[in-house]
Amino acid sequence: MSTPWQRYAEEHARTVDTMAAVMLFASFLLGSEITMPAGSQPSEAGPTIALAAVGCGALLWQRTRPRTVVAVGAAATAAAAGLGQLPTPLLLGGLMLALYRLAVVTDRPTARRFYFGSLALVVITAMVFAPSGVPWPLETISPAAWLLLPVVAGNAVRLQSAYLEAVHARAEYAERGREEEARHRVAEERMRIARELHDVVAHHLALANAQAGTAAHLSRTHPDQVHRILRDLAGTTAAALRELKATVGLLRQTDDQDLPLAPSPGLARLPELTEACESAGLTVHVHVEGIPQPLTAGVDLTAYRIVQEALTNVTKHAAAEAAYVRIGWARDNVTLTVTDDGTATAPPAAAPSAPAHGRGFGLIGMRERARSVGGAFAAGHRDGGGYEVTTRLPLYPGAPEPEGHEMP
Repeated sequence: MSTPWQRYAEEHARTVDTMAAVMLFASFLLGSEITMPAGSQPSEAGPTIALAAVGCGALLWQRTRPRTVVAVGAAATAAAAGLGQLPTPLLLGGLMLALYRLAVVTDRPTARRFYFGSLALVVITAMVFAPSGVPWPLETISPAAWLLLPVVAGNAVRLQSAYLEAVHARAEYAERGREEEARHRVAEERMRIARELHDVVAHHLALANAQAGTAAHLSRTHPDQVHRILRDLAGTTAAALRELKATVGLLRQTDDQDLPLAPSPGLARLPELTEACESAGLTVHVHVEGIPQPLTAGVDLTAYRIVQEALTNVTKHAAAEAAYVRIGWARDNVTLTVTDDGTATAPPAAAPSAPAHGRGFGLIGMRERARSVGGAFAAGHRDGGGYEVTTRLPLYPGAPEPEGHEMP
């Protein structure tokens, strides 16, 4: 956080530079009055005043032309030393400010080169033209130390500014990363809700349509069976409303995005699903192999939805009288296979990369569901006729299956 003086200096840079030039001009003239006790004072003050005006006046361009200002300041200071002036800090003040500004706005090698160049010019001129009786440390070590001080300070300020800029850039990058993560989570949640809505609406509407068509067909030939079918139709629509309400309820949950669906169906409700399909005229045979294992809520829901969508596709797209569900339990996974004895072509979702006019999202949804829990999915025509959907889901979805392990 900048101080009021720093803010004033940034907003009134020209005024600050002018004030610094005037003060250093006075310092230059004051330094020219300092002599050794045994030395002699230069008789004429005009050249000294002219050199002070040139060296300090150049400071007005220190922000835009720092290299030129250092060169002019070094030349003016060296000329003053050639007139017999002692290179004291008062005389070196303008050159020190120019070196500081150069170190702040440029890199370290540039500041080092101009430092050694200015030091050599001032020291050599002072040693050659200085009056006798001046100690050599005053002509060499003293200018080297005083001119080194602003270079070190300028480098420190430049490094601190670069560090603060890097911290600010990292903070902005982290903020953008958090925003991207939030948008990614929102997109994932929307996809999850969209899959649930598709599964609930597509399945129950397909069953309701099949049940209504069956009831209309049997109303003339077997009126005694119409009442049972209409009762099943009422149950189908009621179940659709319950699951639709539970799914839409997710949109109102703002405190926890990971709350499970209520109710959350699983393979335990498979008998209800097969019974609903049978009321629509599709006989479903379920065969279980192996010892059933407990499933996590996510895998159980995924398994149920995939079987549900597969049976819905059979009801809508296949001219089939029976469907077969095989559940194969293994040590670390469960394999679900849904086949039918139909002869009609499969839905256009067999090419998931190009669904046409909103059709064909059933297989896409099943594949995405399987991948979301680390499983594999495959679907296609059977050699003997009909269609087959197969998915393999892990019992413990800790890590997705590696690439290249897609089911054939």
